[in-house]
Amino acid sequence: MANGGGGGGGSSSSGGGGGGGGSSLRMSSNIHANHLSLDASSSSSSSSSSSSSSSSSPSSSSVHEPKMDALIIPVTMEVPCDSRGQRMWWAFLASSMVTFFGGLFIILLWRTLKYLWTVCCHCGGKTKEAQKINNGSSQADGTLKPVEEKEEAVAAEVGWMTSVKDWAGVMISAQTLTGRVLVVLVFALSIGALVIYFIDSSNPIESCQNFYKDFTLQIDMAFNVFFLLYFGLRFIAANDKLWFWLEVNSVVDFFTVPPVFVSVYLNRSWLGLRFLRALRLIQFSEILQFLNILKTSNSIKLVNLLSIFISTWLTAAGFIHLVENSGDPWENFQNNQALTYWECVYLLMVTMSTVGYGDVYAKTTLGRLFMVFFILGGLAMFASYVPEIIELIGNRKKYGGSYSAVSGRKHIVVCGHITLESVSNFLKDFLHKDRDDVNVEIVFLHNISPNLELEALFKRHFTQVEFYQGSVLNPHDLARVKIESADACLILANKYCADPDAEDASNIMRVISIKNYHPKIRIITQMLQYHNKAHLLNIPSWNWKEGDDAICLAELKLGFIAQSCLAQGLSTMLANLFSMRSFIKIEEDTWQKYYLEGVSNEMYTEYLSSAFVGLSFPTVCELCFVKLKLLMIAIEYKSANRESRILINPGNHLKIQEGTLGFFIASDAKEVKRAFFYCKACHDDITDPKRIKKCGCKRLKVAARSRYPKDPFEFKDTTHGPRLVAEPVEDEQPSTLSPQKKQRNGGMRNSPSSSPKLMRHDPLLIPGNDQIDNMDSNVKKYDSTGMFHWCAPKEIEKVILTRSEAAMTVLSGHVVVCIFGDVSSALIGLRNLVMPLRASNFHYHELKHIVFVGSIEYLKREWETLHNFPKVSILPGTPLSRADLRAVNINLCDMCVILSANQNNIDDTSLQDKECILASLNIKSMQFDDSIGVLQANSQGFTPPGMDRSSPDNSPVHGMLRQPSITTGVNIPIITELAKPGKLPLVSVNQEKNSGTHILMITELVNDTNVQFLDQDDDDDPDTELYLTQPFACGTAFAVSVLDSLMSATYFNDNILTLIRTLVTGGATPELEALIAEENALRGGYSTPQTLANRDRCRVAQLALLDGPFADLGDGGCYGDLFCKALKTYNMLCFGIYRLRDAHLSTPSQCTKRYVITNPPYEFELVPTDLIFCLMQFDHNAGQSRASLSHSSHSSQSSSKKSSSVHSIPSTANRQNRPKSRESRDKQKYVQEERL
Repeated sequence: MANGGGGGGGSSSSGGGGGGGGSSLRMSSNIHANHLSLDASSSSSSSSSSSSSSSSSPSSSSVHEPKMDALIIPVTMEVPCDSRGQRMWWAFLASSMVTFFGGLFIILLWRTLKYLWTVCCHCGGKTKEAQKINNGSSQADGTLKPVEEKEEAVAAEVGWMTSVKDWAGVMISAQTLTGRVLVVLVFALSIGALVIYFIDSSNPIESCQNFYKDFTLQIDMAFNVFFLLYFGLRFIAANDKLWFWLEVNSVVDFFTVPPVFVSVYLNRSWLGLRFLRALRLIQFSEILQFLNILKTSNSIKLVNLLSIFISTWLTAAGFIHLVENSGDPWENFQNNQALTYWECVYLLMVTMSTVGYGDVYAKTTLGRLFMVFFILGGLAMFASYVPEIIELIGNRKKYGGSYSAVSGRKHIVVCGHITLESVSNFLKDFLHKDRDDVNVEIVFLHNISPNLELEALFKRHFTQVEFYQGSVLNPHDLARVKIESADACLILANKYCADPDAEDASNIMRVISIKNYHPKIRIITQMLQYHNKAHLLNIPSWNWKEGDDAICLAELKLGFIAQSCLAQGLSTMLANLFSMRSFIKIEEDTWQKYYLEGVSNEMYTEYLSSAFVGLSFPTVCELCFVKLKLLMIAIEYKSANRESRILINPGNHLKIQEGTLGFFIASDAKEVKRAFFYCKACHDDITDPKRIKKCGCKRLKVAARSRYPKDPFEFKDTTHGPRLVAEPVEDEQPSTLSPQKKQRNGGMRNSPSSSPKLMRHDPLLIPGNDQIDNMDSNVKKYDSTGMFHWCAPKEIEKVILTRSEAAMTVLSGHVVVCIFGDVSSALIGLRNLVMPLRASNFHYHELKHIVFVGSIEYLKREWETLHNFPKVSILPGTPLSRADLRAVNINLCDMCVILSANQNNIDDTSLQDKECILASLNIKSMQFDDSIGVLQANSQGFTPPGMDRSSPDNSPVHGMLRQPSITTGVNIPIITELAKPGKLPLVSVNQEKNSGTHILMITELVNDTNVQFLDQDDDDDPDTELYLTQPFACGTAFAVSVLDSLMSATYFNDNILTLIRTLVTGGATPELEALIAEENALRGGYSTPQTLANRDRCRVAQLALLDGPFADLGDGGCYGDLFCKALKTYNMLCFGIYRLRDAHLSTPSQCTKRYVITNPPYEFELVPTDLIFCLMQFDHNAGQSRASLSHSSHSSQSSSKKSSSVHSIPSTANRQNRPKSRESRDKQKYVQEERL
């Protein structure tokens, strides 16, 4: 018969005792010599007593001896055990079963007695109520007093029990600190007990151990004493004792705690059911939630699934380990096999996964029976839990980490509308090579993970770009990206959204969330609608003086278009200036060559060298242009109240002092540093500007200024950079610039230890004749800030024109605005288009009449913001109607603007601009019949001083002669013959039909690629970038996407945005924005010296070279000579050329398209047809001679100004005859000036 083997525990055919009838002495010695396995030590006590009872019969000894051998347990030399080797597993199991069933019996008995007591009391109560009714209320009171006393006693007893129960509930709940500590401690000790089980599983199932010497048994005993106390607390706090007794955690305690006390009593241990402690892992997710580690539903679900799966797996492995190492009881535990616990874990895994290699399998009947039932549940659990776990892990945020700030390196946070297009445009401009080394890391935060294309873009810029998934509305995500230490936060807007107001509201909420988390963070946000910009002022921590900026796309877009109405092509030039473009060199002599040379220029700021101190602005500007090859267009000015503003071409009355900040147009930031390094002593004789670098005396001067500061300005460190604190300087004008100068990487250097102190002798501080005439106490001509022309509110019915009325008005030199929109369209804010055209630095007679052509329902919604502006009319209709266009004399307008307020939710992006494209092509295909034969000549652009010099009043001493309006078109006839002094020059025009292609227009586009449809005769490729296309270069198309570059430009230098807004909006100030936010309308104001002084600001115009004092330079002259002459003589600052597209060709061309050349070099050759972009000073006296002109008289004059679209080039003979008459007139002019 089989006998128990050695330490391995396997069974063999002839045991160590040899033969079937071995003596008991040999058996005993074999027991002491060999340790039985885990299976051999698991014999039952019943078999042991049976064998000893049968040992008295010699005849049966041979039969029972093998059974006795199967009952033998290993005995160690250190711990003396029973020499008979009896197994006591039944005692351990009995302790657990008695505890469980005994407690269950007591609970059920208590419930039964309580139920019977309740039934009896209920019956007794009914009997007493009947007696009370029969005996009357008086007797009932006397008889019920003892009962009430008993009820009060019971209530008192229940109150005491309730207090104890509540105390126990508080102790074990996770709502208090004590409860959380206790719950976590119990879980930790349960895991500790499970680890002890793992250690003991390498020993036999049952073994003799001395409690006083076994360290693991002592630790396990301490753990279980704690579990027993915790069980008592849980029992007291339980509301339903029966359900508590049947809970999983209670069952675990029943089968793990009592056997430990039995082990101490018997000095032996049984591995038994201690593996049930693995079921405590199910509570792992609860523990992590108590510790506030798990917060999201996905993480909680993931931990739940993992804990259930692992605990079930380990528990089942423990049961298989027990029965396989013990054997079946009915087989006298002889069919056991030696399996380690971890082999059982492996067996359960291959079983659940249905792989079943067969290398390890169950041999016992109990093990196989358990596997049958387990494989059903285990397979179902494996098939459902594992895929869900993998899915949750796979869906785990790939970009869910936290940003680690790098020492010595700034970082910015970019959020909002994060797409491939917006991010690529932003990075292309932000990380452009023309900037100084950009030591800034860009952190993108968005709640949607990037697609593959965007992810690839991030990987290409991995050294400077990081992406994190989250929302700025969540403070936890803001903490992840370290928003408190970020240099700035940039919020991008979706320019193509269907609901602009909703998009603005989302961005405003982002600003509120960020400012609520960290009020001092600098925020630059994009806004779509101008009226929503006012909501930012409601945020308490929003402070534009600390660097917060809102880039309103509608305001700037319409402002750019409005400036193109005054000087066509200006929108293209300004858009190229604040966009970072690389220089593209073209060898061929084409218009793209000169255009791209100008495109590479950008706008930078730099502090001026001390060599410029004491010089006037025109002198410094000329020196920078001629010597340093830099174009300076503005400077920073600090007022007496320590606030700063920008002065654009301030004139020769302003002197430069130490530390003046200049605004330059240059090709890269390194070139601009010449203005800071320039030293008259060292660089005066240098002709190559590249050799102008920091010299020794420059270093000494800087060091001396740092040791002995003589300038009254001093620095104070702030969050973003140095703040300049100035001494009082006379300045009555409002502030338009933040006083805080940021030290960024994009062209601004460390400022010297001083700040501008500009001694400005403003002639407008002393009212002249013109101002005295304007200071009428009874008439409001300007708004309360004096920045814009103003009139009393008008009803919309008074400005509506019918077709016949419009045709009878004979409009000319006006601006036609074709607007597409309806009742449901989003407002685009036409006020931003009208305000620059109504700037107060124009005289009233110079204002161009504005005619809106569009839906009256839409214009009624916009009218509330337009009713305070003069010279505005409305023609109800549609821009696609040629009859409406002819009624407003579109062929005689100075500019036609095509806008669309319709948000087209169309999948095909090419159809988004269908209305604007159709309107543009419709106008170009129209034919006009010129019936006016004699026109008032006006050259192209405004006529500069000197054209009509018959009167000394027209000399530059008193101001420049102005024509009735500034014209920028190529369809104005060129002067072919000069008339006698004092008479208007006339020109004859053949009566022929002219097409609408000569009408000047600018079309707004939503999608950049649609620019290819505007010009049918160009050869632009559909994949060409917008700035390289002919319509954009010519200034006839504008897309809002070009404004994306303003985000990075504003971050590096917040003054750039202020300068752009000053040039584009016509003079909008933070004070004016606060007023509009308060009333949503301009408020009229009486003229005062302070408000009238605000009219003295530069404006952009175009200078014609065909006639006037610059005509001699127009025919082959140098641009640098023109620049210096205009600056010295008239304080006009030239900054670009608007040239005919085919002017470089030797053969004449009929093409009237022009393109923009930004900041040409000094030696650039001019042609007579060029128009020069210039910043001209405000002329105080130009309005006196026109002040008495009525609106009708001006209209009649301007209407006769143009009637032809023919662009006639003057003959060579006339051009050769012109210089003589010009020289004689110049001589007469200078004689008159000397007499004056």
